[in-house]
Amino acid sequence: MELTTLKLFIEVMQQSSFAKVARRHNIDPSSVSRSIAKLEEELGIRLFQRNTRKLKPTEAGAIYFERIFPIIDELELARQVATDLSTEPQGTLRVTASAVFAEKQIIPLLPKLSHIYPSLSFEFILTDSYIDLIKERIDVAIRLGTLQDSSYIVRHLRKMNFHICASPDYIEQHGKPQTPQQIENHNCLLFPRERYNLNWLFRDSKGKVTEIEISGKYLLTNSLAIERCAIYGMGLALLPDWLVDRDIQSGKLVRLLAEYDITATNFESSVWLLYPSKEYIPLKTKLFIDYLVKNLASNNKLDRMQV
Repeated sequence: MELTTLKLFIEVMQQSSFAKVARRHNIDPSSVSRSIAKLEEELGIRLFQRNTRKLKPTEAGAIYFERIFPIIDELELARQVATDLSTEPQGTLRVTASAVFAEKQIIPLLPKLSHIYPSLSFEFILTDSYIDLIKERIDVAIRLGTLQDSSYIVRHLRKMNFHICASPDYIEQHGKPQTPQQIENHNCLLFPRERYNLNWLFRDSKGKVTEIEISGKYLLTNSLAIERCAIYGMGLALLPDWLVDRDIQSGKLVRLLAEYDITATNFESSVWLLYPSKEYIPLKTKLFIDYLVKNLASNNKLDRMQV
């Protein structure tokens, strides 16, 4: 009975799918199936009920999983502790983040990090969905917005502010709104995502909040696409600072109504860093977290990268 086979069994139990486990390891699903069949033969028990639609553990399979999972987890912990005694991090770090945030903020940091730690590899799962960190074996997650209740360890990475912006060409053709109410007369780029309000909220220096109903011809479900549309002069955009600060600095976009705090959700949006609660945090995870905190916290710019 091989340790790799037991690890495959645990993953199949967690994913309820041979195909998902096979994709993760870049192998054929039949290979996973054969490994599980061999394990069943060695144990003399049936671990899964198989049919064309779903894979379900048997009662014996569920009991076996409950007994061996902590043992395998402890073996993996022992291996990780021993590995971390080396002078540099090793292995593969699995990270999940929003695709747009990763493209704009994380990917540019990787070349320097890879140069410093050449033995460290990465797997990025880029999605706006909040996936299960334990089930998907995620080491670090970066999440945006208002943090939901979580059993994970959480670090606040940076505040996330939103700016209304437009291209110089758009302003020249359609004028520059001077008050929140004048936004109603402009074509706005719409972002109809979960937890996002189609109306925009404005908070003045005295704390008074005004909600403005917006409308527009373009509805997009990707913030990077909205940024490009704004640059092309197609309307007003409400976008996070980490996405448009450089566009504003370069003159591609003009920030509007800067005297207001503006949001489509709430005024407490932030960038959060999460990782599973464990008694031992691997060196690779610690170093990656520290690197992100140094380079992304507050309003640090990419040209001020630190290690």
